[in-house]
Amino acid sequence: MRARSGGNAALISAPKRGRLFVISAPSGAGKTSLVEALLERHPELKVSVSHTTRKPRPQELEGREYYFVSLPRFRELVDQDQFLEHAQVFDNHYGTGRQTVERLLASGTDVVLEIDWQGARQVRKALPECITIFILPPSRQALQERLERRQTDSAATIARRLRDAESDMRHASEFDYIVVNDRFEQALEDLASIVAGRGEPLRKDRPSIRPLLERLTR
Repeated sequence: MRARSGGNAALISAPKRGRLFVISAPSGAGKTSLVEALLERHPELKVSVSHTTRKPRPQELEGREYYFVSLPRFRELVDQDQFLEHAQVFDNHYGTGRQTVERLLASGTDVVLEIDWQGARQVRKALPECITIFILPPSRQALQERLERRQTDSAATIARRLRDAESDMRHASEFDYIVVNDRFEQALEDLASIVAGRGEPLRKDRPSIRPLLERLTR
């Protein structure tokens, strides 16, 4: 009897599996700033740090923003099936470590992934229970202004990012929820509502989204 009781106690104390939130957006939509603000509001959330082959930007730290690896090392990790998802974005490669995500979820921790739509599609296939969110800008003009305000890219690079953003936004309907980053604080509230399980008004099929997507991807 004691052994059976002990087993039941172990079952009761086992942590509930964490939730996986996958957040994607076109370049310049404000995803990184929104996720940073969301984490400040909900410190219990953890971001899975991705691997990338691109060079660190000023102020970026190894293991905080990314794990920066060479292209040969990245390919080794792909061959070893170490990534839950991986994709090439512009001229660089990005990948999410499979073991890290699985360990966090198994411990009951809610995890956030900041990845592109290609990676989101892979994660959805591997972990169908994930919750996917796409962030849109309110207009093409706003997206261009945000990219120019960074002052980190040339005019040619910005033009390419705008073309790629249009392609990215064509995949927004693959996601469960769509958040429009028009006013930052409202967009943050919308993200927090989804995390809290109150995201029904932000479903991808709400009436206001179709005309916005048509304007953004015309």
